[in-house]
Amino acid sequence: MAFAGEYISGLAAGGGCCVLPASPPWRRCRPPPTDRWRAPSRWRQIHLTAWKILPGYLAAATLLSLLLIEVVVVSARRYGVAQYSLELVLRVLVLELVPLVTALFVALRSGAAIGAEIAMMSYRGELDDAQEADASPLHAELVPRIAGAALSVASLTTLGCVISVWLSYVVFYGFTPAGLTEFTRIISNVFDGIELTAFGLKCLLFGLAVAIVPAATALEAERGEIKSLPAVVLGGLVKLFFVILVVEAATLVVKYA
Repeated sequence: MAFAGEYISGLAAGGGCCVLPASPPWRRCRPPPTDRWRAPSRWRQIHLTAWKILPGYLAAATLLSLLLIEVVVVSARRYGVAQYSLELVLRVLVLELVPLVTALFVALRSGAAIGAEIAMMSYRGELDDAQEADASPLHAELVPRIAGAALSVASLTTLGCVISVWLSYVVFYGFTPAGLTEFTRIISNVFDGIELTAFGLKCLLFGLAVAIVPAATALEAERGEIKSLPAVVLGGLVKLFFVILVVEAATLVVKYA
């Protein structure tokens, strides 16, 4: 009786959530658009874009830090400027390479996935259908993904910088607190107010670029045209890499020009 009542109610409502007469209750037609476009949790997006790639990112950040520290130390000793090697490591590794590598890492892992997902929704016409149903597809689908990707870039960059600073101390001073005074002095010289402001602005721009560029490009996918999907997804990645390089180059010009 409950099954029959549910079927009749669906027909009376215009078939928004009907059930076929010979089908069991779990085989339903497509739910109403307002249910299909519920916003995914922002924290779920952070879990997908940051937490799931955390082991690989930690390994990559550790290897990159150790490699660059060793290269800088050996080169500084060869050219007789070993006293500046730690400051050089902090400026190049922490302020420049870690944010750039993090943005590229999240772009390859999550930016492409976000672009492909939005492109498939455009191809299937789900965004247009939601708009016709007075839903807000851009807010429901894009905002959580954009926020999740931006926060993931910020959190992973912070974690990568902490790892790089800690490894720098260990390589130069070992596992003893003997060099804390000198290390703190060098840290204060490198991370002054201007450098921190530029660093924070660059991380913000990287996060916005990773979150927005692939999704915005994916909206160009044509409904029902499956051939447009590879073009918009790859185009989004190309645009994203270009924007990241422009941001990095612009910050370098502003700081060192």
